[in-house]
Amino acid sequence: MTPLDRRAVPPGAVTRAVASLMAVALLTGCAVGPNFTRPAAPPVDSYARPSLSSTTAAVDVPGGDAQRLLPGGEIPHDWWTLFESPGLNALVERAVRANPTLVAAQQSLRQATALVSAQRGLFFPTLQGSFAPSYQRTSATFSNPLTDPNQFTYTLYTAQVSVGFMPDVFGGTRRQLESLLGQAEAQRFQLEAAYMTLTSNVVAAAVQEASLRAQLAATREIIAISTRSLDLVRRQFQLGAVSGLEVSAQETALAQVEQTLPPLQKQLEQNRNLLTALAARLPSDDPDETFELASFRLPTDLPVSVPSRLVEQRPDVRAAEAQLHAASAQIGVAVANQMPQFTITGAYGGTSTAFTQLFANGNPFWTIAGNLAQSIFDGGTLLYRRRAAEAAFEQAAAQYRSTVITGFQNVADTLYALQADAASLTAAVGAERAARRTLDITLKQQELGGVNYLALLSARQAYQQTLIAHVQAQASRLADTAALFQALGGGWWNRPPAAPTTGEAAER
Repeated sequence: MTPLDRRAVPPGAVTRAVASLMAVALLTGCAVGPNFTRPAAPPVDSYARPSLSSTTAAVDVPGGDAQRLLPGGEIPHDWWTLFESPGLNALVERAVRANPTLVAAQQSLRQATALVSAQRGLFFPTLQGSFAPSYQRTSATFSNPLTDPNQFTYTLYTAQVSVGFMPDVFGGTRRQLESLLGQAEAQRFQLEAAYMTLTSNVVAAAVQEASLRAQLAATREIIAISTRSLDLVRRQFQLGAVSGLEVSAQETALAQVEQTLPPLQKQLEQNRNLLTALAARLPSDDPDETFELASFRLPTDLPVSVPSRLVEQRPDVRAAEAQLHAASAQIGVAVANQMPQFTITGAYGGTSTAFTQLFANGNPFWTIAGNLAQSIFDGGTLLYRRRAAEAAFEQAAAQYRSTVITGFQNVADTLYALQADAASLTAAVGAERAARRTLDITLKQQELGGVNYLALLSARQAYQQTLIAHVQAQASRLADTAALFQALGGGWWNRPPAAPTTGEAAER
């Protein structure tokens, strides 16, 4: 290289040359692989068969109102407030604020969005600076590289700035970004799904507590009736009106009823533990709220989104769609990897034995280089990676279809459950009233000595069963109403803009 060739070149010239090559590469590049198209919603206008009524049965007891389905209605984002329970509202708010499962989902979204930002950095050239001082001695066997032929020991300083860039000619980087965006979108909807699941679990646990308390109260009522009956039989035995067998039978019946109390109490305590865990507390921190069936109001007007919107509203369906999008983009990545790979590099720097002379005289140096590489033989690695990406896409498509079908099934199941719950409550109320009348008559006849102990045991057992069935049917209406809101997506899309969403909270 002649002294004329070693003249310093302004760094701006290198930058302009690399920028020009980048512009040409980006303008002429294309993104290989399939372009994603959102799957269409199922072409149906109903969730269930025509036999499903739009109004449930009604009965004149608390929680027995008729419920009406309102097609096309909007679900509020805080749907649990429709139960008009201040304690439930407070518990849900506390759970949303601190539940670790929700925090974990938020951080997963944060991680996914950070990976998207990292991938965007590949659209820009990398710029690196280096400085390498060294102290060395050159062997006299070789020609001295310095201008002074007698100087074999010297300090050498080298400083340079290097630029590297891989033009996205075939769109591999863009497809990878598209895939990461799909994964981030999936995480966003998984966060919404976690939010919806958490709130639904809190409501379900609160309703279950109310049901257990009502079952305990019903069992205690039966115990009280059995105790009074046993006292009467004992007095009759003392008077010689009944045999010892009847006394023993009544004592056995009372013990059997009392035996049902501990399992209910165990379930209640475990349910209380569940409520504390959902609120991100330890079991020793007893919740401030207690729930009774009377503390809930059964929502009577139930908004039901049109079927074509369910795929837009269900977080699990949207997450499956985003995963399908990510899998589609991975096919493009695999195809781009089969194409020629371009790289552009440039460097500018200086070398001198004196630090202050790095860029003086002929000391600067620069290089601009391009590289084109194409795999000629790889044993089928790239081909089978492409086929694997295509298989992954088909798998994601099948999972998406399965998720959609499950979503529609969930809605249909809850709609039929609401109908059945109302009918069950109506039947349970009628059976309870009849059993209560039978028991009252039997107890009066017992006092007069007109019935034997078998008739009393039968009447009391029938009343206990119908009383528990009434309580369970009442709780089922509340639980399945909450399940309907969950099946329809939970109303996250109606969250007010002023309130930070779960996704926005993760970004902060």
